[in-house]
Amino acid sequence: MRILILGGTKFLGRIVAEEALRRDHNVVTFNRGTSGGDVRGVAPARGDRTSSRDLAALAAQGDWDTVIDTSGMTTSMVEGSTRALANAVNQYVFISTVNVYKGWPVDPLDDDSPVRDYTPAGPPGESDADEYGRLKAGCEQAVTSVFGERATLLRPSVILGPHEYVGRIPWWLSRIQAGGRVLAPGRPEWPIQPIDVRDVAAFALDVAERNLTGSYNLAAPIGHSTFGAFLGACREMTGADAELVWVDDAFLRDHGVPEWVGLPLWRDYQGTWHVDAARARAAGLTCRPLEETVADTYAWLRGGAVVSSERSAELGITREREAEILAAWDARGEAAG
Repeated sequence: MRILILGGTKFLGRIVAEEALRRDHNVVTFNRGTSGGDVRGVAPARGDRTSSRDLAALAAQGDWDTVIDTSGMTTSMVEGSTRALANAVNQYVFISTVNVYKGWPVDPLDDDSPVRDYTPAGPPGESDADEYGRLKAGCEQAVTSVFGERATLLRPSVILGPHEYVGRIPWWLSRIQAGGRVLAPGRPEWPIQPIDVRDVAAFALDVAERNLTGSYNLAAPIGHSTFGAFLGACREMTGADAELVWVDDAFLRDHGVPEWVGLPLWRDYQGTWHVDAARARAAGLTCRPLEETVADTYAWLRGGAVVSSERSAELGITREREAEILAAWDARGEAAG
């Protein structure tokens, strides 16, 4: 197949390109060439996807069987890409997110859960997560309005693995490797279901090869792993003597620990880790064990990788703040005793 990837140098886009080459496809990546190096074997096309002139020049290089859009973040950006490529590609695979659902992250989700309404401007006080979901819903509308039945929408939950620039697993590996008493959030048995980036990439190419259209949630099976197993895998990989101290969700909130970023992946809403991906499973989605994702991410980091991005800089709490919370938790236990 001739496959066009919008992006193709960072995290998911990079892994999609590598997997497509492994399957012997002809791969063109379109990007500015500023965010990362090209995957060896692709044919890079340079340009800015917000430029109508660059998009027209790209479209002239078609035809492609499929375009896989891993970098569409705003409605106007995706609108420009879909209009320019409407007659140059057969199928448009858009990487969206479960954030498009109205109930995320509070309510359990399935493939038919209601999607957010798109408006150019959000309501006053809109959270970053809500804004992200609203904009991605607008991107989906842009794809389906142009490509119709030729559109495929993939809605991943949390994606982890090698090349992860957000740095969720890297943060936990680094903290646990430092040893000592580690603030562990909530309950060790709390179920989680992140999906490995390589499993997302494989499914994106599966739907391209089989010309599957429609929308698909992408997440590991509900109850795939637990937070305790995840942190245990981090401790096993690093060989650290870290002691995991599990602290109640309510206590963490009372002490100002921000969910999701303060202690990466910690959020106790029921819907966060209750995403049903039945449609994708029926179409062949498979998910590797979370322990494998942790091990391969650790190996990637040990190979010299450095996680550095605006989002990674927002993760975590300081060791001093962690010690304060643990001391307060210990004092509460002593008082109760």
